[in-house]
Amino acid sequence: MRDIAELLSGDVSGTPCLIRVDYNCPIDGGRITDTTRIDRTVDGLKALLEAGAKLRLCSHLGRPKGQIKPEYSLLPVAEYLSSRLGFAVPLLSPDAPEADTGSDASVIMLENLRFFAGEEANEPAFAAMLARFGDVYINDAFSCAHRAHASTHAVAALLPAYAGALLSAEVTALNRVLDAPVRPVVAVVGGAKVSTKLAVLNHLVDKTDHILLGGGMANTFALARGYEMGASLAEPEMLEIVREIEATASTSGCTIHLPIDGIVAEQFAANAPSRQVMLSDGLSDAEMMLDIGAQTLASFGQVIDKANTVLWNGPMGAFELAGFDQGTYQLARHVAAKSKGGLTSVAGGGDTVAALNGAGVAEEFSYVSLAGGAFLEWIEGKILPGIAALEA
Repeated sequence: MRDIAELLSGDVSGTPCLIRVDYNCPIDGGRITDTTRIDRTVDGLKALLEAGAKLRLCSHLGRPKGQIKPEYSLLPVAEYLSSRLGFAVPLLSPDAPEADTGSDASVIMLENLRFFAGEEANEPAFAAMLARFGDVYINDAFSCAHRAHASTHAVAALLPAYAGALLSAEVTALNRVLDAPVRPVVAVVGGAKVSTKLAVLNHLVDKTDHILLGGGMANTFALARGYEMGASLAEPEMLEIVREIEATASTSGCTIHLPIDGIVAEQFAANAPSRQVMLSDGLSDAEMMLDIGAQTLASFGQVIDKANTVLWNGPMGAFELAGFDQGTYQLARHVAAKSKGGLTSVAGGGDTVAALNGAGVAEEFSYVSLAGGAFLEWIEGKILPGIAALEA
């Protein structure tokens, strides 16, 4: 990929740059409740401004499905960004007349791209409309790179295209753990279902030395190994596929680790009455596994202690419920502590970020991706259209 550093090595004074960002932030009553996605871009935007570039930012927000819906307007985002930059950032429509495209402004923001059906359809005409706003194109939205949309794919063929600082950092971090890692490599994989992460697991057994499983998917693996899992979330129809994954892992030299013990309850509710049980003793018919136990935490910690690289995606249990969050939180804190000693730790996915924030250690990991689908598709080994479009 051509990197923004290459662009900044030349003269960009007065150059209008069309920048695809991901400002798809949660908004409640016109107020942004989490500004992280915006905040992460500010330093990069200021670097471009200091070099004299003019910035034309474009993003989507929510799913208006090609219709103009005021509740999905990017106006709150433009107002917040104005407060961060110290001057007003006007909000313009992508279909604004040529004479009204804010050519003199240092920074402008285009209204929600998904107000236009041409965005998600990757229409050349809509891409050409966007290209009017820049002499160069910068994609700084890795989290949208798995979509072949006009603003992430088609427009890259119309202008000199570069990877932004955030996108480059993300690709570098993921390459460091999957394509050029310092071994041993440990993947921490959680989540509800094997079926949703089948491609991830199949890819990781060839890329990592150890996989630590938690959540509902660990229950399915436990069933395949003959454990009684009671009423735990599991996918009995996936047992044969799970056994195939185990066989592939054995051939590849990857060890899959399951929980040894867990915190079980008969109700899926915060602070429900619970007990710790060894999986070898089995669960009663009414009990469900909601968190990993103390012995599992110690066992998983020993694997991480020997690792040089950790990739984390998914919680170890129902961390969203008080009383069943400590397994995920304590394991996250263990990885964070090791990161201070040189361990490379990369994490991503919506639930994962929420869990690391809940544990108070998101800032202590080597890199935390805010991407969801793009992060998963990358660790599945897929080629992302938005990345491929930037390749020189």
